[in-house]
Amino acid sequence: MNLRDPERVLNEAQAMLARVKAARPEARLNGFIVQEMIQRPGALELIAGVVDDPLFGPVILFGQGGTAVEVLNDSTLELPPLNTALARAQIARTRVYRLMQGYRSQPPADIDAVADILIRLAQMAADQVALAELDINPLLADSSGVLALDARIRVRASTKSAAQRLAIRPYPKELEGDARLPDGTVIHLRPVRPEDEPGILDLVAHLSAEDLRLRFFTPMKTMSHEMAARLTQIDYDREVALVAEPPERGVIWGVARFSADPDNFRAEYAIAVRTDLKGHGLGYLLMTRLLEVAKAHGLSEIYGEVLRENEPMLKMNRELGFAITAHPEEHEIVRVTRKL
Repeated sequence: MNLRDPERVLNEAQAMLARVKAARPEARLNGFIVQEMIQRPGALELIAGVVDDPLFGPVILFGQGGTAVEVLNDSTLELPPLNTALARAQIARTRVYRLMQGYRSQPPADIDAVADILIRLAQMAADQVALAELDINPLLADSSGVLALDARIRVRASTKSAAQRLAIRPYPKELEGDARLPDGTVIHLRPVRPEDEPGILDLVAHLSAEDLRLRFFTPMKTMSHEMAARLTQIDYDREVALVAEPPERGVIWGVARFSADPDNFRAEYAIAVRTDLKGHGLGYLLMTRLLEVAKAHGLSEIYGEVLRENEPMLKMNRELGFAITAHPEEHEIVRVTRKL
C-alpha cells in the first residue's frame, strides 16, 4: 500500500472495520498501525522461532520461511541454550543455507545476524518460563542484515523454572568470578563453553609430553577435534569444567572438571595446567574451586585416578584432604577420593 495515497489508506481502513464488525460485532478497535511496505529485493524469507516439544520442552526452530513454509519443509530444530557455533551449525543443516552463502550476482546474507537471532530466541526460552511458542515468519535476510516482518507469540502460565523446562541446563554464569594466585596475579574462572575448543587445543599445545602422559595415561602429541569438542560441549547438569584465564582473556591457562554419575552421588575429576605456568598455585586454586562447586552441586564424593609416579598431583591431593588407595586392577595407578 502506498502511504502517499491517503484516500486509499482510508478506504482500506473502513473496509477492514466492516469485515471485523461482520465477523465479531463485539470487538473493539482502538486504532490502526500503518507502515510502509518493506522493499528488500533479493532478500531471503526465513523462519525462526520457539516451539514446545512435549518431551524436550522449548526447541529452537530455523528454516526457509514465507507463505510456503509447510510445502518447502526445510527446517531444523536445536535444543537451547545456543551459542554462535551451535547456531551456525543449525543454519548450515538447512537447504536454504546454500542460498544464504550467495549465488551469481546475489551477495551472501548476513549469517552472523541470523545466528544472533537464534541465540536471542534461545535466551528468551530460558529466561521467560511463560513463553510457549514464538514464530518470526518471514524473517528477511540479506547482506544488509535481518528484518522481522511478522511475528506470533503464545504464552501460558508455568510453575516450572528455566532449568526444569529445558532439556539441557543453561550455561551456569553464576560460577564465573575472579580469583588471585599467591603471587597476586588475578585470574578469571568460568565454566567452559563450546567456543573454547581453540583455547583447549592451545592449552594442550603448551603441555609437555610428560605432562600429557601424566594427564591422559598414554603418550600423545596433539588432541583431536572430536576429543576437544567432547571436552568443551558438556552437559552442565552432570558436568562442570572450570577454565582459568589471564586478565586479558583469550587464552586458557588451566582447566579442572568433574563428571558425575547418573545419580549425582559421586564424580570423577581431572585437571590440567600449562607446563610453563606450573608451580604458581594455579592447579591448587582450580581444585579448591572445583571442590566447592561439587559440594554445591549436591555431590557426596569426588574421586580421581592418578599415576603412582605423579607425585606433585598426589601431594596436592593430600593437602586437599583426599584419601589415597591402591587401584583394584592397575598397579601403576592409585585412586584418590574425598568425601564432600
